[in-house]
Amino acid sequence: MAQKPSIPKGTRDFGAVEMARRNYIFDTIRSVYRLYGFRQIETPAMENLSTLMGKYGEEGDKLLFKILNSGDFTRSVSTQLYEEASAPALAAKFCEKGLRYDLTVPFARYVVQHRDELQMPFKRYQIQPVWRADRPQKGRYREFYQCDADVVGSDSLLNEVELMQIVDEVFTRFGIRVAIKINNRKILTGIAEVIGAADKIVDITVAIDKLDKIGLDKVNEELAANGLSAEQIETLQPIIKLSGTNAEKLATMRQVLAASETGLKGCDEVAFVLEALGDGLNNEIELDLTLARGLNYYTGCIFEVKALDVEIGSITGGGRYDNLTGIFGMPGLSGVGISFGADRIYDVLNQLELYPADTQSSVQLLFINFGATEAAHCLALARQTRAAGIATEVFPDSTKMKKQMNYANAQQIPFVALVGESEIAEGVIALKNMVTGEQQKLTIEEAIALIKA
Repeated sequence: MAQKPSIPKGTRDFGAVEMARRNYIFDTIRSVYRLYGFRQIETPAMENLSTLMGKYGEEGDKLLFKILNSGDFTRSVSTQLYEEASAPALAAKFCEKGLRYDLTVPFARYVVQHRDELQMPFKRYQIQPVWRADRPQKGRYREFYQCDADVVGSDSLLNEVELMQIVDEVFTRFGIRVAIKINNRKILTGIAEVIGAADKIVDITVAIDKLDKIGLDKVNEELAANGLSAEQIETLQPIIKLSGTNAEKLATMRQVLAASETGLKGCDEVAFVLEALGDGLNNEIELDLTLARGLNYYTGCIFEVKALDVEIGSITGGGRYDNLTGIFGMPGLSGVGISFGADRIYDVLNQLELYPADTQSSVQLLFINFGATEAAHCLALARQTRAAGIATEVFPDSTKMKKQMNYANAQQIPFVALVGESEIAEGVIALKNMVTGEQQKLTIEEAIALIKA
């Protein structure tokens, strides 16, 4: 007996209904990106490992899917190396390419590689899958889509303001209530300086970023394991648990960071973004000092979005990354971007049942097939309806009427056209509204007008 086929853990098939819903997500995000002047690009699914390695921190590097070299990739590896080398060392010998981990690093590579073709500032959006060798769990997949927007070649904080407006507009269109979190890596750097642990900034931010997942006690244990003294950890506690309005939090942080020029600059940047946004958002934006976003390349404002009505992780994130393109030989080019997690947004929309009623119906009109003569006539009529922009099907088989009507119902097709001998003779169609049950005889022009209305 043949083994039942399956797919790798952490991946999913998407049928017609699921794809209709996913395309609703992609189309909504795409339309808002275009509204703000972003232009679409795409990059390859695989990149050279030299492009990817070292850009996501030690933890991120472990989650890269590596691709074995073609041909006899073991020929250059001795038996002794097999026995002595670690798995990473062997992988370095066997693999030159990997699946992209995110869209930001490939975008930085793209900017550097095509620098002479781009007009700065360059605003791009990109909607493509990424891969991470993570442990699959609810809301976390090994293959998933990101929907990124980035601006490079501009230091202006107005870019951060616009990105937050985009986030707010997208989730308003979806009908999802969200909390937008904002912080600044300069504030976190200032905190590390003030407590005398400037060399521990990465360890501190990675640990703080886990507060919601593992709790305060575990975060403190991780900080201690990374070499922070009990006094330093104690100094961090009121900062991590800071409360109040955004203005009150900033005022407190200015006092705490009075001795750190970097920290105060971070406060100024956050204040600018919050003041520029004012009361113009539909969703709340909050300064959250526990937001760290562990990726090493963020240098300024950082963002994260969480749904308020569903228990799930971050559904959007991003930030400023002034030094990213310098890794590829193009220093001094500032960038800032956001990424919508389409798969998590999909799960949220499913749980809250927020899809529009017409999302699943891609076909607007179905011609019933009464036989060869009638079908030929319907094919000619279908050319007219399609030319008018109406998605149309002609049922391929001359089967029982009940079966064809059941098909229309199952596909949620709103209109069915019945064209028999009498309708052909009269030059009309019998158009049935599958929602109301109303049926009327119309010319094809009248039917087109009614359906489009």
